Amino acid sequence: MSHVPNRIEDRVSTRREMLCRSGVGFGSLALGALLSESGGLGRAARAAEPIKGGVGVNPLLPRSAPAPAKAKRVVHLFMNGGMSHVDTFDPKPALARHHGKEVPSNLPTERKTGAALASPYKFRKYGESGLEVSEIFERTAQMADEMCVIRSMHADVPNHEPSLMLMNCGEARQARPSLGSWVLYGLGTENQNLPGFLVMCPGGFPIAESQNWQSAFLPGVYQGTYLDSNNTDIEKLIAHIRNHGVGPRTQRAQLDLLAELNREHLDRRKHEADLEARIQSFELAYRMQSEAADAFDVDREPQHVRDLYGPGVHARQLLATRRLLERGVRFVQLWHGAGQPWDNHDDLETGHRELAKQCDQGIAAFLFDLKQRGMLDDTLVVCSGEFGRTPTVELPTPGANAGKMNGRDHNHYGFTAWMAGGGVKKGHVYGATDEFGFQAVENKVHVHDLHATILHLLGFDHEKFTFHYAGRDFRLTDVHGRVVHEVIA
Repeated sequence: MSHVPNRIEDRVSTRREMLCRSGVGFGSLALGALLSESGGLGRAARAAEPIKGGVGVNPLLPRSAPAPAKAKRVVHLFMNGGMSHVDTFDPKPALARHHGKEVPSNLPTERKTGAALASPYKFRKYGESGLEVSEIFERTAQMADEMCVIRSMHADVPNHEPSLMLMNCGEARQARPSLGSWVLYGLGTENQNLPGFLVMCPGGFPIAESQNWQSAFLPGVYQGTYLDSNNTDIEKLIAHIRNHGVGPRTQRAQLDLLAELNREHLDRRKHEADLEARIQSFELAYRMQSEAADAFDVDREPQHVRDLYGPGVHARQLLATRRLLERGVRFVQLWHGAGQPWDNHDDLETGHRELAKQCDQGIAAFLFDLKQRGMLDDTLVVCSGEFGRTPTVELPTPGANAGKMNGRDHNHYGFTAWMAGGGVKKGHVYGATDEFGFQAVENKVHVHDLHATILHLLGFDHEKFTFHYAGRDFRLTDVHGRVVHEVIA
C-alpha cells in the first residue's frame, strides 16, 4: 500500500465545500446566489477575466494595447472641490460688463445664486498659440503651446460625491472601477517593484475617499495605492516599508513559506481573484522595500531641478511623480489636498489665488521637465476638477457663507479640463461655454467623452475594452461616450 500523507486539510471542509458535496450540490447553488447578490463572492468567481492571472502569473506584467497608442502612461492632476473655469482657463469679458447684473439664464443651481460676478483676476495670452490663461496660473501658462484646453466639459449633477465618481469611475451612483484601474488592467505596469497605479493626496482623503481609485469588480490587484504625500519620511509615507524585525534573507524565507501555503489554499479555490490579489500584494510589498525609498527621495535630484519645481508639498509630489514615471509606473493621480480645497463658496479671490500659488510652479516645472527629457510625447497629463463654478455669485446661506457674497456655487453645466502630451493637439482650444461661462454650448464634451478619448490615446476602443461581470460586459464609459478626435494630433 502506498503511503498517503496525513494532511489536516484533507480532513477539514469549509462550509462552502460541505454545501457543494451535500444534496447533489444544490446547497452551493443557493449559497452562490446569495453571496453574488451581497458581494461576498470572489470577483473572479462572478466574472470571467479576459486577462488571466493565475498563481505564478503576475497580472501586472506589461501588455500591449490592441491598437497603436500615442500615450503609454497617464498623470491626472485633480483640483478637487471644483476649480472655477471662468477664473482660470475660460475668460469671460461679459462677466465684467454685467458685474452685479442679472444673468439671462434659467439654469437651476445647487444653492441660491444672484447676479454676475466678474473674475477678480486678469487674463492674458501666452505662447505662439495665444492661449488665454488667468494670472493665477501664469507659470503653467508658460507651457501654453503644449496644452490642449477643453472649455466645453459638462457632467450630470452639481454635487461633489456623484461628480467625483463620474470623473473617476464613469458612474455617479454605483460602484465601478476607476479610470486608473482600467488602465492598469489593460496595460499592466513596467515596474514590478512599484505599484502600477499610485494616488497621492496630501493631508488625508478627498471626498468619497478610496472609492475614487477603487477597482470594484476588477481584480483587487488593480486598485490604486494611496499615499499621504504630506509625509517626507518614507516610513510614514508608506506604512511598513521597512522590516525592523528580521533580515532580508529571513523575510524572504517567510514569504516563500507563506506563498507555498497560499498556493495550496488557492489550488482548492480556483480563480479566486481576491486571494490572488492578496498573494501579489505580499510580493509587491517585499519588492517595494528596495525601490520605493529611492523613487520618492527627491533629494537625490540635483539642486537646480529641485529649484525648478520650487518649495512645498505639491512641488515635491510632482517631482516624485516624474521619478515614478521614469521607473515605469503606469498611472499617477495627484489630488490637491484633503476634502475639497477648491470648493470656494466664499472668499474665492483669496482662496483660488492661494490654491493656484501652491501648485502653479510645480505644474509648469513638471510639464517642462517631461518635455526636456523626451517623456511628454508619450505621457498624457490631464488636469480637471469634478466640475466648475457658476459665473453668478452665491448668496449668503446660514451655516455656509453667511453674510458673504464673494464666491461661486458648483457648476456642472460647463467647465474646463486641459490635457498635455500623449498625442493631443498643442496650443489648442476646443469647445466653448456661453458668453458668461454658465453652460457648454459649442462642441460639448461629456465626462464619458473625455474617458473615451483618454482610452483611445492609450490604444483602446472604449466600446470594446470590457470586463464581463454579473452577466454582461461592462466598460468605463458604460453605454455612452465618443472619442473627441478633434483634440488628437
